[in-house]
Amino acid sequence: MKKIGFKLSILAGAVMAVALSNPARADKLDDIIASGTLRCAVTLDFPPMGSRDEANKPIGFDVDTCADLAQALGVKLEVVDTPFPDRIPALISGRADVGIASTSDTLERAKTIGFSIPYFVFKMVVLTKDGSGIESYDNLKGRKTGSTAGTAEAIALDKDVKKWADPKGSIRTFQSQNDVFLALAQGQIEATVVTSTVAHAIVKSNKFKGLVVKGDAPYGAEITSLIALRQQQGLLNYLNLFVNRQSRSGRYQELYEKWIGGEAPELTVKGVYY
Repeated sequence: MKKIGFKLSILAGAVMAVALSNPARADKLDDIIASGTLRCAVTLDFPPMGSRDEANKPIGFDVDTCADLAQALGVKLEVVDTPFPDRIPALISGRADVGIASTSDTLERAKTIGFSIPYFVFKMVVLTKDGSGIESYDNLKGRKTGSTAGTAEAIALDKDVKKWADPKGSIRTFQSQNDVFLALAQGQIEATVVTSTVAHAIVKSNKFKGLVVKGDAPYGAEITSLIALRQQQGLLNYLNLFVNRQSRSGRYQELYEKWIGGEAPELTVKGVYY
């Protein structure tokens, strides 16, 4: 018995030594709560999801969602203005804790970042200039097109331009959505593909004169999620529940009516998300 007890004491000591050499690390969720501030990456040139009002204050669906998340956590909100190409770098560099920036849940991005369950669903449309002769997506073959670098629509459009193999056709990428709209208004490009929410908002604003929506792009629904670094599982679990409760409470519909109008699309995917 003494020999067994001696062996057990050695084993217990070894286990304790390992535990002390690998102290428990707080999850990012704990860090956010302890800091008292949520740094939320939002794209602010993407109305009505994110933009600035006349007083330069961040506004939009994503901004309000960030505010709701900060309130749920019991912390202050710091909006981090983050262009589309900088969404993942902002998380990796530690400049932001989470991203609520209309990020499509691609498998390639999932190698670097973690996604929550879907929080918004977009459809894609063709935006062109009145009088361009473009009436549908099929008319983009052989045309000068453009899109925002790093977005799902830019990737899809680039694939089609290459597939069409028309020497007159091309695609340019820009660092921001505003740059795309300016290039379109100035005739540098002839069309772009953007979300229906952005397209109708920019046409309604008349900021870039003469822009019109000409039909849907055949990309299917674009499902977007909240993002955090993939190893931050505790935070991702919290984000999943937050999105769930936004929908259950009616807040998702409330924000949709406020910023887009009408009935919010279902966030479910038949046979996958319920």
